[in-house]
Amino acid sequence: MTAQIILASASPRRSELLKQIGIRHQIMAVNIDEAPLPGESPLVYVERVAAEKSAACRAILNQDLPVLSADTCVVCDGHIMGKPENMEHAVDMLSRLSGRTHQVYSAVSLRGDRHWQAVSVSEVTFRALSQAEIVAYWHTGEPRDKAGAYAIQGLAGIFIESITGSFSGVMGLPLFETAQLLAKQGILVIAEVQDAANAGAACRPGINLYAPEGIPPESLQSKVIA
Repeated sequence: MTAQIILASASPRRSELLKQIGIRHQIMAVNIDEAPLPGESPLVYVERVAAEKSAACRAILNQDLPVLSADTCVVCDGHIMGKPENMEHAVDMLSRLSGRTHQVYSAVSLRGDRHWQAVSVSEVTFRALSQAEIVAYWHTGEPRDKAGAYAIQGLAGIFIESITGSFSGVMGLPLFETAQLLAKQGILVIAEVQDAANAGAACRPGINLYAPEGIPPESLQSKVIA
């Protein structure tokens, strides 16, 4: 099946969320500097990084598929929390989140015949966590590559008392905003799902390597997911 968009992200969670709404996509991860700029607000930060990801991907493409990217950050007391560098860093992060409400910003960037962006802001409240529980959670391996050192869709779900906003946004790709941007590019989620159903939709996901000229496929890790 032909991909509808390029996903400029190596995140399996974002790919799964696109699959959830039936969007066929080709993965083409890009590497950029994601460090916040001095004095940069969380909103400006996620918008900038998401836009830079889609721009970097579009710059090396030799096809016209729309490029979708996203960036998510966890914010506590106005401070942007990145991914934990080690156990001590993760323990510090989760201790700060323990028993409190924090914000999660998720920006989506779509580059098609023009550039569109949208941002979701959610509030997440953690129950109180013990130090022993935090250390045990670290040793599960789940927090290691997650902003704020937790994954809402994983074991950390037991830490969360409440969420106001977008569950998918906290995961890394707010589906409401994503669908709105895709519609601007003429990609209608419900219509596409119905088309697949009418066609039988018995196809298994296909995987096709794709590489722009001069770039080895293994460096892009690109595949089409239906």
